[in-house]
Amino acid sequence: MYLTERSAPEKTGTTPTRTARSPFGLGRAVGSTVLALGAVSLITDISSEMVTAVLPLYLVVGLGLSPLGFGVLDGVYNGVSALVQLLGGHLADRVRNHKLIAGIGYGLSALCKPLLMLVHSLGPLGAVLALERTGKGLRTSPRDALISLSTTPEHRGRAFGVHRAMDTTGAVLGPISAFLILRAATDGYDAVFGVSACVAVLGVLVLVLFVPGKQPAAATTPVKKVDLREALTLLRLPRLRALTGCAALLGLTTVSDAFVYLLLQHRIGIGEQWFPLLPLGTASVFLLLAVPLGVLADKIGRRVVFLAGHAGLLLAYGLLLWTPHTPVLPYLVLGLHGAFYAATDGVLPAAVADVVPEQLRGSGLALVGTGQALARFLCSLAFGAAWTVWGDGPALAGSAAGLLCCAAIAGFVLRPTNRLRPTGRTPTDRTENGTTP
Repeated sequence: MYLTERSAPEKTGTTPTRTARSPFGLGRAVGSTVLALGAVSLITDISSEMVTAVLPLYLVVGLGLSPLGFGVLDGVYNGVSALVQLLGGHLADRVRNHKLIAGIGYGLSALCKPLLMLVHSLGPLGAVLALERTGKGLRTSPRDALISLSTTPEHRGRAFGVHRAMDTTGAVLGPISAFLILRAATDGYDAVFGVSACVAVLGVLVLVLFVPGKQPAAATTPVKKVDLREALTLLRLPRLRALTGCAALLGLTTVSDAFVYLLLQHRIGIGEQWFPLLPLGTASVFLLLAVPLGVLADKIGRRVVFLAGHAGLLLAYGLLLWTPHTPVLPYLVLGLHGAFYAATDGVLPAAVADVVPEQLRGSGLALVGTGQALARFLCSLAFGAAWTVWGDGPALAGSAAGLLCCAAIAGFVLRPTNRLRPTGRTPTDRTENGTTP
């Protein structure tokens, strides 16, 4: 299915667990695997966001990089994980052990954190960041596959919402920790990187000890050896092809978080010591809205919530461009920025899980995630170059115009014209619900 409607439950051979009444309709709809993975993501995100919160200022102010240089490095930071996602998703499906591949990814990222204290030039720093993002790329698709496989289709929106809310709790605590360390430590940046490394190791330990290693009980599709050719034929599924194309198209005009914070800092003159708190605004709103918007996507359809999130991002761009300087500007921009993530970050993988067979779930999530991340990588490069050549205003205006056009195209492509539901069969089947793929 597209991002247009709730899917009917897949025939997995097990009876879906009845959901107890609780806020947002949660209860047993969100199982222990989701909660354990949420705890791992919470701890890991504290570590990652400590670095992310200070990295733009460290590079631009501390090391003197130009916006173009920062755009290249930011593109590497986000783009490398995109390429590795395909490898991580396929390996997880092939070895039938999503926890193992996710654990390797988390461990690799943890190993890179202390290396940030040892490099102080663009080349080595880019290599360390690329290696750290390799770890993120390896873990993302297997982790999301574990979430989708341990949850019934009608509850996937809220399951991803709960996971993203826990993940974002770490994103709230990370910038606060970085802010306090910068104020207390003499050599603030190295102190942030050192504490971040210790927290990352704790996240790996929680994964090893508390996340189940066996395939979730909901995944009862007969085990079959997954080869690369079968994984690549996933794009024969028209619904998955539409999701991949739209995610990539919208990613081409989604300015990276770091640039949004630099634009705010440039617009209202925020001091260096306060800069690490800007991600806190985005993360706080994301945390508050992730579960409600996930539940809403289950009820009214993924498409509406997904596109509404991009409309909020477009409004944030408009405020940065044309609103007179007022004390409430950063609150409005960061609020809309957080709402954008709450409406899209968990909704998209929930929609992908609805259309991809269980035995290829990791590969399907990786395809969409890779397309989106590569598009955002290109956006970082283009935005950094445009800022260097024409200035931040024209660069953001171009992104806003592009986002408006891409959102209109996505709304048309994802319109509810087809109400087929997933059958659990692989894309190599000659027919799908009686139609040719």
